[in-house]
Amino acid sequence: MELEKFSYDNQSVRNFAIATMIWGVVGMLVGLLIAFQIYLPVLNFGLPYTTFSRLRPLHTNAVIFAFVGNAMFMGIYYSLQRVCKARMFSDLLSKIHFWGWQSIILCAALTLPLGITTSKEYAELEWPIDILIALVWVVFAINMFGTIAKRREKHMYVAIWFYIATVVTVAVLHIVNSIEIPVNLFKSYSMYAGVQDALVQWWYGHNAVAFFLTTPFLGLMYYFLPKAAGRPVYSYKLSIVHFWSLIFIYIWAGPHHLLYTSLPDWAQSLGTVFSIMLIAPSWGGMINGLLTLRGAWDKVREDPILKFMVVAVTAYGMATFEGPMLSLKNVNAIAHFTDWIVAHVHIGALGWNGFLSFAMLYWLIPRIYKTTLYSKTLANFHFWICTLGIVFYAVPMYWSGITQSLMWKQFTPEGILQYPNFLETVTNLIPLYAIRSIGGTMYFVGVIVGVYNLVKTIKSGSLAANEDTEAPARETIDAGSKKEARHRWLEKRPMQFALLATVLVLIGGLIEIIPTFLIKSNVPTISSVKPYSPLELQGRDLYIREGCNNCHSQMIRPFRSETERYGEYSKAGEFVYDHPFLWGSKRTGPDLQREGGKYPNVWHYLHMQDPRQISPGSLMPVYDWLLENDLDISTTESKINALRSIGVPYTEGYEKIANDDLNKQAMEIAADLQKNGAPVTPEKEIIAMIAYLQRLGTDIKGNKPADMKGVK
Repeated sequence: MELEKFSYDNQSVRNFAIATMIWGVVGMLVGLLIAFQIYLPVLNFGLPYTTFSRLRPLHTNAVIFAFVGNAMFMGIYYSLQRVCKARMFSDLLSKIHFWGWQSIILCAALTLPLGITTSKEYAELEWPIDILIALVWVVFAINMFGTIAKRREKHMYVAIWFYIATVVTVAVLHIVNSIEIPVNLFKSYSMYAGVQDALVQWWYGHNAVAFFLTTPFLGLMYYFLPKAAGRPVYSYKLSIVHFWSLIFIYIWAGPHHLLYTSLPDWAQSLGTVFSIMLIAPSWGGMINGLLTLRGAWDKVREDPILKFMVVAVTAYGMATFEGPMLSLKNVNAIAHFTDWIVAHVHIGALGWNGFLSFAMLYWLIPRIYKTTLYSKTLANFHFWICTLGIVFYAVPMYWSGITQSLMWKQFTPEGILQYPNFLETVTNLIPLYAIRSIGGTMYFVGVIVGVYNLVKTIKSGSLAANEDTEAPARETIDAGSKKEARHRWLEKRPMQFALLATVLVLIGGLIEIIPTFLIKSNVPTISSVKPYSPLELQGRDLYIREGCNNCHSQMIRPFRSETERYGEYSKAGEFVYDHPFLWGSKRTGPDLQREGGKYPNVWHYLHMQDPRQISPGSLMPVYDWLLENDLDISTTESKINALRSIGVPYTEGYEKIANDDLNKQAMEIAADLQKNGAPVTPEKEIIAMIAYLQRLGTDIKGNKPADMKGVK
């Protein structure tokens, strides 16, 4: 048999591994800070760049795309070469991919604390960065498919199936969700509005979890778990069923994030049905992983890498059972908008993604550096303190979530809300938030110990940047093929495989999204709902800049407890001019959908200046810079033009006089504030913020909107 000599590229693997460790520390440090900020508002430091509401999206992006993203690329670059018996397609593309991805992370780290955000969860980065993400992803796809094309193995191993599904689906999700109209270099508006924007966003958001945090890591599990255990995958047939059913079903489940909202009932029901079906393939993958360890449990007790993997796969199983349960309407009615969801996502992030990432690091760092792990004892300490950290994190958040929901819904025997003041439901949770922060600290300590252990391992060895190896030539392995099963036939054809995977993935998305856009009855209009005035529009963009949607929802569900507390439940037609939607996913503070007219202007002024002077015990940060900063009205014209181009009925030419209406409304609000003792002038940002808050819900309540000359 003819053998060809070649080498594996370990330098790219090393680069992604180091980035994984660095961004893991950074992302989790920010997460730890916001875990303390949520009950110690003094730790917001009174600065616009360090408030919880701006750091929270920085934390999620840093953990998902910086830590987990780099770990994913590290594992793929290591495993793909070995299952293909081929070096990566292009060393140049590998370098462009690495530095391009780090550039994206750096852009996120700079823009999000500055308040440059779209507000769409897990997709907060503005349009120039979205374009950069797409370009870098194309580079990764070319490099990956090029490597698969020149493989020396005839059949694609199961891990490659998951890598292919990840590449094609993430591309579709990112492009569709990121269609937006630029206003300037730092601002854009989503092409979609209201209900349609919510559906597209959570189709993206849920499937970003599915195809960025799940499918690639399942592929990595199928490679690294058998390698670490020294045993073959339990069932090849189960892996086939697992893969195809998972990618087909997963894409339908996004609407379960929007149960009891203004999304049409049929879409909510589809999301629920497919979410329940998702249990089967998800647990099929977990079982396939755990049963791969049959006969190797003695090794698990001794090997910290296998310990990490076992808990990772178990956490995956727990999270993928809980997700479908949360999609049941009776469970969702309790859990949604509460800390229960925080516990749920962190089981997945800390357990599944975090533990598998460190297991891969512990596995491959000694191998590419031709050495042994510096300290098995430190690795075991890392495992146990992080495992306890997850328990101390998740348990109080489950407790907190159930407590929140019960307090929100509790009525007295006389039929009135027992806790009408939302703040009571927040301050009651402070001890649980404190325990959560202890759990986060334990996990962070484990990460620091793990990074120290890996750095010492690196220093004890020498990188084999180009690892020499050999394998049979492609012509040799292709020779003499016989009739084989259909799936084995498909495993030899990556392009056909990718096309079939793409078709299966697109079916669910198209069936859910197209009717919501084309059938008018899905989003009925309300004649009293008008576009925002220029001042209100500027205030809404300040609301987005400050990240208020990270703590406040704008979606009143049709429950008696919510209509009693907040007012009339939300209607689909209320949001037709909302680019983007701002329904929120967590209530750290009360819902604001009916905020307009609820309090006088001066209340909002004092609330932003220091929440505790009107709500003693409030945990909200101060936003006193809004009282000092001048509103930038130079963007009004371009904002009106951009929104008109996507269907908001501002009349032609209105952009030229929009600032006249803006100044008129600002002077009215400023005069009212001055009359009530607030020393403020009309040009300050606080005026626009108040204008927006006072507008919320007033179209339905019948309050007179601001005078505008430019609405069709």
